[in-house]
Amino acid sequence: MVYEAGALEATLAAAAGGDAVLFAELRASYVESVARQVDLLERSRCDGNWHVAAMRLKGLAASFHSSALLALAEEALDAAPGEPRVVRRLKAYVAEFSVT
Repeated sequence: MVYEAGALEATLAAAAGGDAVLFAELRASYVESVARQVDLLERSRCDGNWHVAAMRLKGLAASFHSSALLALAEEALDAAPGEPRVVRRLKAYVAEFSVT
């Protein structure tokens, strides 16, 4: 899966207002926030914790206009707590976004 460069990057660029340092900070903050929720998902063993982390991912996706993350968050919401396939896909999203 490749993260979508269009809407997400445009949202970050608009928020940064042409400031490259701020853009990098916003991007890093986004990656850190997503990674934190993925970690919580991975450690969740009950429906409540899993659901809260998945909803936070969905909120991040909406805030940053990330359709790929939104799809993954919705997949997590439909999955059982600790579903390894969902966690792997989310980790791959974070990894790909981190190196770009």
